[in-house]
Amino acid sequence: QVDLVESGGGSVQSGGSLKLSCAASGYTYSTNCMGWFRQAPGEEREGVAAIYTSGGSTYYADSVKGRFTISQDNAKNTLYLQMDSLKPEDTAMYYCAADFFLWGSGSYCYTVNYRYWGQGTQVTVSS
Repeated sequence: QVDLVESGGGSVQSGGSLKLSCAASGYTYSTNCMGWFRQAPGEEREGVAAIYTSGGSTYYADSVKGRFTISQDNAKNTLYLQMDSLKPEDTAMYYCAADFFLWGSGSYCYTVNYRYWGQGTQVTVSS
């Protein structure tokens, strides 16, 4: 079992920045894929960014490429999402996810179905 707790959400104006954190506990050694996902009201959940923690390979949705950066701190068992140049359309509940797969890459970790999910942290961007 892996427990994930997100933090760092909040309200910012367009063009601002936020850094989300996802603290993992439990059998964290059993995960090698982690990702950030978001869901806006009335919309389906979508992928934002993912990382293959065994090698550091990353993948981003086109909508956030160049503005968001996913990273990890293995010593702290924490996943981050640095979000810059935020836009109103980035407003959503952001979730982190983790799992283990026999092999992977950033793009693979972006598309797979995850077993472990956090409760989410709200990001609101005003124009």
